[in-house]
Amino acid sequence: MDKKALVVDDNEVNRVLAQRLLSKAGWKVEQAEDGQAALDWLAANTVDLVLLDISMPNLCGQDVCRRIRADKLGGEDIRLVAYTAHAMNEQRDSYLTCGFDTVLIKPVSRQTMLDMLLELGLV
Repeated sequence: MDKKALVVDDNEVNRVLAQRLLSKAGWKVEQAEDGQAALDWLAANTVDLVLLDISMPNLCGQDVCRRIRADKLGGEDIRLVAYTAHAMNEQRDSYLTCGFDTVLIKPVSRQTMLDMLLELGLV
């Protein structure tokens, strides 16, 4: 079964890097450039994983995460990952409290991506 992911980031370089790393690990990857585009896409599609940037214009990643969880978007077993450069311990705790499954720190490497997938049981 193909694993599907959505990468949400307002920075194209970050989206492309995450997409390439996931694709090399055998994932089918879609992209969204902001929170509203992600919500719209998830309302009509299911995925196994969403990498969700925290700092985006209009809707921040935490608000998008809360909406995905509240509206049960993207499928029953969806895993949400805070994809951010900002992850002090208190920030990390606030991300997990709002509904994220884990935090992936930018810049991401092949190894940190694989470690995150393993942590979530997606490998």
